[in-house]
Amino acid sequence: MKIEKNTVVSLTYKLTESDDNGSIIEEVDEKQPFVFLYGSGNLIPGFENNVKGLSLGDSFAFGINAADAYGTYDENGVVELQASLFHHEGKFDEELCKVGNIIPMRNESGQQFNGKIKDIKGDVVVMDFNHPLAGKDLYFKGKVVDVRMASEDELNHGHIHDHGEHDGSCGCGCDN
Repeated sequence: MKIEKNTVVSLTYKLTESDDNGSIIEEVDEKQPFVFLYGSGNLIPGFENNVKGLSLGDSFAFGINAADAYGTYDENGVVELQASLFHHEGKFDEELCKVGNIIPMRNESGQQFNGKIKDIKGDVVVMDFNHPLAGKDLYFKGKVVDVRMASEDELNHGHIHDHGEHDGSCGCGCDN
């Protein structure tokens, strides 16, 4: 079976920056492969375009430039916020607010963003809301370890359901 829309794909890969010799960002092995519903719009398009049509056992190696992955690094994504936003029980939360920590935040519309603390300058916290891989060219090298048709439930919910573990729940709150 080939990877196409509405298939569930399991694969292994090594993700490096720029090319095969770049610094390793992530590795996924056969013990816990990366499993996804192809064509559901949950992955970067550059990734899906490169695995389309592959079959069980096929190997792959491809690069995706930053613009087609997580976008270019946007300096406007770095903002200075008043330290008072990070107060807990009337004082600055020093445990939460450490350089390098990633903190979930919400904008005025309620949309959630993850921001990484870049710096703390007096009464200002400098946050970076760019994706951690923004501005980076990516290189994937791996192998397809399984391809199957998605179930009706998976198609209806737009993601895979792994009922093989724990209580049979996929953990998404969809009761399947």
